[in-house]
Amino acid sequence: MGRGRAKAKQTKVARDLKYRTPDTDFNTLQRELHGESGDPIPEQYLDLAREDPAAS
Repeated sequence: MGRGRAKAKQTKVARDLKYRTPDTDFNTLQRELHGESGDPIPEQYLDLAREDPAAS
């Protein structure tokens, strides 16, 4: 008992995700995936950006 509302909400969300047409900016996505971000790295994080992630 009491699962009716939860299931109805899940169904609504699933339907919205299935049938919604998102406005995807594929150019921005491509730049992000290839690491061509126009945003500079803040100075406080530069040392972390230079570290080799495989060394951890």
